[in-house]
Amino acid sequence: MTTPAAETNPKTAPGRRSWLRDHSELGVCVLLLALGVLVLADALTMDVDITQRGPVGPRTVPMVVGIGLLVIAALLAVDVLRGGRGEAEGGEDVDLSEPADWRTVLLLAGIFLGAAVLIEPAGFPVAGALLFWGAAFALGSRRVDRDPLIAAVLSLLTYVVFDKLLGVPLPGGPLMGVL
Repeated sequence: MTTPAAETNPKTAPGRRSWLRDHSELGVCVLLLALGVLVLADALTMDVDITQRGPVGPRTVPMVVGIGLLVIAALLAVDVLRGGRGEAEGGEDVDLSEPADWRTVLLLAGIFLGAAVLIEPAGFPVAGALLFWGAAFALGSRRVDRDPLIAAVLSLLTYVVFDKLLGVPLPGGPLMGVL
């Protein structure tokens, strides 16, 4: 015969898990619900004169997204409460016993922050090229003959597409007169 303390202690009852642990996906539902309410509240408090904008105005997309988030949260909650479980990811070749590679994470964070600081004085083409090249280096590429060229082409192409074709103004920096 077991003692009552042994029956209620989860460490001594190996086949027993708490209800919240079995339904941990409900946390995602709560997050989606909160995000949907936030988006809807922001859309409804938006100061827009509907007569100047027409029937489809700036509130339309946030309203659709907010309602979509609420519907997905409700459907996911119903599925989880009916016993649905997320499948374990099988496609990744990740060894969970290995520690995180903080060197790479810190290098990427530093490169990103450096590009953010340089974008105004140096312009997007230069900052973007340093960002692309630095990210490739941080992630393991050591092709110094190829990577800077690819980074420069990607950065210039991105600048031209956004600034010239899409009309999204990006700082050109010293290259403003050249491009």
